[in-house]
Amino acid sequence: MGSARLYAAVAAGGFRRYATYRVATAAGVFTNTVFGLILVYTYLALWDERPHLGGYDQAQAVTYVWLGQALYATLAIQGGGFETDLMERIRTGEVAIDLYRPADLQVWWLAGDLGRALFQLIGRGVIPFAVGTLLFPTALPDDPVLWLALLMAIVLAMVVSFAIRFLVALSGFWLLDGTGALQMLMVTGMFCGGMALPLNAFPGVLGDVVRALPWAALLQMPADLLMGEADPLSVFAFQAAWAVVLLGLGRLVQGAATRRVVVQGG
Repeated sequence: MGSARLYAAVAAGGFRRYATYRVATAAGVFTNTVFGLILVYTYLALWDERPHLGGYDQAQAVTYVWLGQALYATLAIQGGGFETDLMERIRTGEVAIDLYRPADLQVWWLAGDLGRALFQLIGRGVIPFAVGTLLFPTALPDDPVLWLALLMAIVLAMVVSFAIRFLVALSGFWLLDGTGALQMLMVTGMFCGGMALPLNAFPGVLGDVVRALPWAALLQMPADLLMGEADPLSVFAFQAAWAVVLLGLGRLVQGAATRRVVVQGG
């Protein structure tokens, strides 16, 4: 119970930390809304030329765009979460302090990132999604059970996103400069995360590959669930499987790093 209260306090601290950046949050809401509008009109033109691309009609394509804008900062799909802070602490050697805390390093950062993600969902995700659904025809369900399933899928997506970024951050134990790893995270988030185009629209073997990668658990799976294109249980199973695999891998890499690698800076 004591550990649970500790991690709950860390999550609450992550929420409060990002809640203090009110101007940045307002700017993020504006940016996501404008970028969503640009993407919607691009998608509408594309779907005029290629009706039912990826199995979506235009209303579903529009829904995908606005869900993506709602989850972009929430899931830090191209980075922008805890990973920069952790890599900096590794670089300076301050991570040694974290390792001496009576708390698990992985769970500590997971709790903080869940608090950040919850704030970004509420503070930065809801308004662009609401604006988009008011301005354009969308394919939103009437069944409240699907909305509850979507929330569950988003929570699982938060965990998968954290696990990916935790592995990227741990690369700092071996790299002198984590800039390259963070840039790779941005590229893979844009391409494999489906921020440019739904993964369902990728052709042939390429489509099969990207839909099997963990990034598919971030946006593509929740979008398909929301629009009735995927069974909720299969979505949860896919997300949970990748969460377990990636968290387990992160645990192994963390153990190797803390046993064998000299922390840069001390």
